Amino acid sequence: MSTENIGLLGALKQKMTWLGQRQKLVAQNVANASTPGFKPRDLKSLDFAAVLKGQQEQTGLGLSLTNAGHMNVEGGGSFAPKAVVSPDSETTMDGNSVVLEEQMLKMAESRMQYEAALGFYQKSLGLIRMAGKAPGR
Repeated sequence: MSTENIGLLGALKQKMTWLGQRQKLVAQNVANASTPGFKPRDLKSLDFAAVLKGQQEQTGLGLSLTNAGHMNVEGGGSFAPKAVVSPDSETTMDGNSVVLEEQMLKMAESRMQYEAALGFYQKSLGLIRMAGKAPGR
């Protein structure tokens, strides 16, 4: 059985992949901080409804509305991260809109989220290993 078949681990792996790709874009933005006319790019945020729908399709399990007060999850879409132009707060005279401080904040935010997701992933694997051990060992 693959760890990707476990919903939580699949979602965490997907989040870590998304964060890794975001780090690459931020690094490209920083590398082009002095390129005239360069517009920084960022990844679109992961859509929770799309992730949930993908997990439902993958596992064959769905949600059912048992109460009129429950939220209806609709939509879907692909999980493929899409890079979009995301200009920072300032633009220089040559048209470059990369602000290094803002890019460093994005990089730090991505790193913290990656480390948190990695910690959850490792803890989840530890719990699965513990559940698979014989009692008393």
